[in-house]
Amino acid sequence: MSNDAATTNFPGYDVLAKRDTVSWDPVTRGVVEERLATPLQPRFFGQTPWAAVVALCECVVAQPADRPAVPVAALLDARLFENQGDGWRDARMPALRDAWRIGLAALDAESRAAHEDVFAQLKPEQQTALIGSLQRGELHASEWHGMPPDLFFSERVLHDLYGAYYSHPAAWSEIGFGGPANPRGYVRLIADRRDPWEAIEVAPDASADERAQASEENARVR
Repeated sequence: MSNDAATTNFPGYDVLAKRDTVSWDPVTRGVVEERLATPLQPRFFGQTPWAAVVALCECVVAQPADRPAVPVAALLDARLFENQGDGWRDARMPALRDAWRIGLAALDAESRAAHEDVFAQLKPEQQTALIGSLQRGELHASEWHGMPPDLFFSERVLHDLYGAYYSHPAAWSEIGFGGPANPRGYVRLIADRRDPWEAIEVAPDASADERAQASEENARVR
């Protein structure tokens, strides 16, 4: 699971190269392996809401085209199946599972009212327009049951989908994150200094030679 230079400032870096090194302890390895083994088929969502959430993920979470996509919908489904909450919630919002059930049903209701079809079947530009209305709180179907659509977007859609995305090692490699700093921790805490087990970052306008040198160094990071 490596990242191409075109989509990352950390060329040649693959965080999974750390899985059998001293950078990770058995607990960290276990958490990462469990995450990588997340079932791709839904266990919480039924067929219709699953189609809606897959389409929503494709619209909201931009992913590089030159590596396997992070299974954002599956990671969300696993979280809901296991009922892993945040430990807090906005008083205007229902509980996590209920928010997603209500939100996806309401999104389909809004889609049918505007386009006579469910959200997953809309054209990309129609989906984007509907999500824009969701973000601005301009949707008013009775299926929202009092849940503010704009809060569903900010506190569930953005929060949960991007939380799922950046919980995955593919996204860690993309941003040069080495995973939990356990047991090594960090030593060089001064600005612009890095520990030898951290990836080298290059500027977006770095030359081909600079990227190649960083890629060679990052392939050795453990």
